[in-house]
Amino acid sequence: MPQTAPMPSVSRFRLVGAMGIGQILAWSSTYYLPAVLASPITQATGWSITRVVMGLSLGLLVAGACSPRVGRMIDRHGGRSTLAASSILMALGLALMGAAQHLPVYYLAWTIIGLAMAAGLYDAAFATLGSLLGSAARSSISGLTLLGGFASTLGWPLLAYLEHQLGWRDACFVLAGAHLAVGLPIYLLFVPKAPTAPAPASSRTQANAEAGQPLAYRQLFLLLALLLTLQSLVASTVSVHLLDMLKLLGMATASALAIGMIMGPAQVAGRIAEFTWGQGLHPTWATRLGVLLCLVGILLLVPAQAWLAFVAIALYGAGNGILTITRGTLPLVLFGPTGYGARMGLLARPMLVAQAAGPIGAAMILDAFSAEALLMVLASLALAGLLASSRLPTREAGP
Repeated sequence: MPQTAPMPSVSRFRLVGAMGIGQILAWSSTYYLPAVLASPITQATGWSITRVVMGLSLGLLVAGACSPRVGRMIDRHGGRSTLAASSILMALGLALMGAAQHLPVYYLAWTIIGLAMAAGLYDAAFATLGSLLGSAARSSISGLTLLGGFASTLGWPLLAYLEHQLGWRDACFVLAGAHLAVGLPIYLLFVPKAPTAPAPASSRTQANAEAGQPLAYRQLFLLLALLLTLQSLVASTVSVHLLDMLKLLGMATASALAIGMIMGPAQVAGRIAEFTWGQGLHPTWATRLGVLLCLVGILLLVPAQAWLAFVAIALYGAGNGILTITRGTLPLVLFGPTGYGARMGLLARPMLVAQAAGPIGAAMILDAFSAEALLMVLASLALAGLLASSRLPTREAGP
């Protein structure tokens, strides 16, 4: 990665603000879309809810397959064109989804959206900031995730309003238009071109370079990949099955909904704490704190007491909010800015696969056993993540 010139604070603030708007739009119209539109799609088409939600899993698998290549592209050419392409792909995928009359066309739409997710969600955005700001990108990554945390808070009500007023198909068309009218201009106008990078090495040369890294470097990378993948399994399962688990634990629907509503504000609070007070803390320590809060929150759900569940989800949400930031800052601090985009892409692949597979495996556990059994599995995964985080260094350790 070429050397980056310092960016004025005003320009950096404008960059993060613009990319934050892009992230809100991107997450709202991809990852969070089935939570609102899955039921209307099922009612209108006759497709089962499982087949409809499987579209998101397909998109996540496609994103995981493409993320390493996207990361390398950002390292070589910067993220401006990649993020702009993601807006075009999201518009195309959403327009095709709105027009889909048959399930294969619906899955094709999610395949295109998966390509867009690889090029336009957090990992690509983090890599873009790394290419522009180098080692100084940490605070900007924190600010970006802070803004992106409002995606569900703003996106779900907007999606519900559009679906109620226009129907799910026209809602998809409106979202497609928003990517072309809002997302695309934002990236083209506010994301600067990255400094010219050296000529890219061949795939064989890159593979040999990776294989030639010191053993300690490769072990550290694998340890970090394991930690982030475990956390992705936990986070995706909780986000999809929280309400079901609370109901199976014996809580009333109204109580379960109220408890679930704590998640969003708690995540934002965790991100604000990391953004304001955690900048002097090494990301390894912030990661350990985040995983510990998630573990304690999961365990506090086991007694199945409503008042305790409020505390549990507040702790879990705060921890997950912190981990959303350290997912981007930890690789930057541990390995440095050189090759940051490619590294983020490689880390994203198992994480996205975990996000696709986790909720499906969790549903099987709920059907075959109980909510308590699923909570114990989640606690075990979080504990394994905590043990992995304890092996991470608390100093910069680039190769």
